[in-house]
Amino acid sequence: MTADSTQTVASSLERKLTLTVAMAEVETLALKKLTQMGKKMKMPGFRPGKVPMKVVQQTYGPQAQSEAIGDVVSRVYSETVIAQNLRPAGPPEIKPTQDESAGAEATTMTFEATIEIYPEVAVPDRASLSYEAVACEVTAADVDKTIETLRKQKVNYKTTDRAAQDDDQVRVDFKGTLDGEAFEGGAAKDFRFVVGAGQMLPEFDRAVVGMKAGEEKTFPLSFPSDYRAEKLAGKTGEFTVTLHEVLAPELPALDDDLAKSFGITEGGLAKLREDVEKNLKREVSGRCKAKTKQAAMDALMAVSTFDVPKALVQSESQRMADGMRQDMVSRGMNVKDAPIPAELFAEQATKRVRLGLLVGAIVRAENLQATEDQVRAMLAEMAESYEKPEEFIRWTLSNPERRAEAEAVVIEDNVVNWASQGAKTTTKSMTVDELMKEGNA
Repeated sequence: MTADSTQTVASSLERKLTLTVAMAEVETLALKKLTQMGKKMKMPGFRPGKVPMKVVQQTYGPQAQSEAIGDVVSRVYSETVIAQNLRPAGPPEIKPTQDESAGAEATTMTFEATIEIYPEVAVPDRASLSYEAVACEVTAADVDKTIETLRKQKVNYKTTDRAAQDDDQVRVDFKGTLDGEAFEGGAAKDFRFVVGAGQMLPEFDRAVVGMKAGEEKTFPLSFPSDYRAEKLAGKTGEFTVTLHEVLAPELPALDDDLAKSFGITEGGLAKLREDVEKNLKREVSGRCKAKTKQAAMDALMAVSTFDVPKALVQSESQRMADGMRQDMVSRGMNVKDAPIPAELFAEQATKRVRLGLLVGAIVRAENLQATEDQVRAMLAEMAESYEKPEEFIRWTLSNPERRAEAEAVVIEDNVVNWASQGAKTTTKSMTVDELMKEGNA
C-alpha cells in the first residue's frame, strides 16, 4: 500500500513527487520473488527447486529486495501520476531520501521522483496572426527555360580552335602554390571542367577565359574565408595553368528526337513541353505552399509563449544527431571515430518540439485531425509524378511509418487553413527564378 505521496513545484514544468512505500509490501513481494528464484535454483547436493530457503535467501536476498523495491516504487509512482492528473514528458529520476532518524525498524521508505510535465499550451487568437503568403505564376518563358536546361543535360562537346569562354569544357594541367610551397590537392593533369559551371573558384574560371590550346598562364587566386580546406581558407595562392584543349558545347536540336531522349515515345516535342509545364507547375505549387506554411507556422510561434520540456528537446536532439549519422553513413562516409554531439542540434530541436506541442494543442482544440479522405487526396496528388500512382498510394497506406508521415502533412495543412481564416495575410508574388533560387538557398 502507498502510505503517502505529495507534490512540490520545482519550476514551471518540473515536479518533485515524494513517494512513500510500505516496507511490509516490499518484504511480501521480496519473499514471493525469492520463492520463484528458489524453484529454479540449482546447487550441488540438492535436486532442482529443493534448495533450502535459507540458502536461497543468502544468495538472492539482496537482488530480490532490490527488485521488490523497484517494482513497488514504480507502481506507487504510476498511481501518483494518475491520481494527480500529471502528464510526464519523460521518464522520472527517482532516488531515495535520507532520513537519519529512521532505523532498522522503520515501517516505510520514502523516495523523491523528479519529472517534467507537458506545458499547458493555449490556442492562439487567429486575429493576432499576420503573415505573408507566396504566389507564383508559371509562364511560357519559364517552360522554355526549363526545356533549355533539359537540352543542356544532353550536351556534347567538340574540340574547337577558338579561345575558351563560359560554358566551354576545357582540358588543363594546373599547379598551385601557397607561399611558394605546393599543397595537397593543388595540382592535376588532364583535368576537365566546364567554365563558369561552378566546378572551380570564380577567379580560376576568369583566368581560363580567353586562353587558347597550348597557352600557359600564372595568376593569383584568393581562397574564400569559408573554404573547405582550413589551411587555405582566407589565403592567397598562385596557380599556373596550361590549357591543352577547348571543347565547345553542342546542344541537341529542339525537336522530337530530344523528346525521345527523355523517354517520350509518342507526342514528340509537344508532349515534352506539356509534361515540363505540368511538372513545373506542380513543383512551383509545392514550393509556394511550403513557404506559405512556414510563414503561418512562424506567425503562430511568434504569438505563443510556453516552456518546453528539456526531456523532449534532448530526445529530439539525439534523434536529429542519429539521423545525420545515418545520412553520412549512407553517403559512404566513415563516422565511426567522428562523434556527432546531440547538443549541436539543441536550438533546432527546441523549435521543432515547441512547434509540435503548439500544433498538437491546436489540432486537439479545433478537431483538425487528418481524415482518410484528406490523406488519400494528398497521396493522389503526390502520386501524379509516379509511373504507377496506385501502387505508390497502396504502399504508403500499408506502411505505418509512411502513413503517419502523410497524416502529419495533412494535419499541418489543416492548421494552416484554420489559421488563414482569421489571420491578416498579404500575398507576395514571386517569379519562378526567384522561388527556385530561394528554395535552393
